[in-house]
Amino acid sequence: MAKYAEGTKVPADQSRSEIEKTLARFGADQFGYGTKEGSAVIVFRAHGRHVRFMLPLPTPKDRFNSIEAREKEIRRRWRSMAMCIKAKLESVATNIETFEESFMAHVVLPNGMTLAEHAKPLIEQAYADGKMPPLLSFGG
Repeated sequence: MAKYAEGTKVPADQSRSEIEKTLARFGADQFGYGTKEGSAVIVFRAHGRHVRFMLPLPTPKDRFNSIEAREKEIRRRWRSMAMCIKAKLESVATNIETFEESFMAHVVLPNGMTLAEHAKPLIEQAYADGKMPPLLSFGG
């Protein structure tokens, strides 16, 4: 099965720019991104929440047949990120879900962790021992 945006010619910087414009159109009032070997980060503030998306990128250790093949994969991943964020924002705009529901995993908590980073070990533990952790309980 083909991967989304396989073969795209859209440069990564154009996808980043598209993400920023899409976020602004949907009310984000802050935006930033950064890169390091093996990943990129998109951060923004919208609906009073700070949000962070991490984008895994190929590293020099990853085996590609050519530099162009590696660049092609980077372009594909940035297109996927643009589509992901746009789809979430469209879902919110259409009232399919709230902003919090759509972006919950990526909301940055006061300690700098995303809710997903915080909750994942708690969820794993809940399934392992069958007990609800405080974050995931419904009271009682």
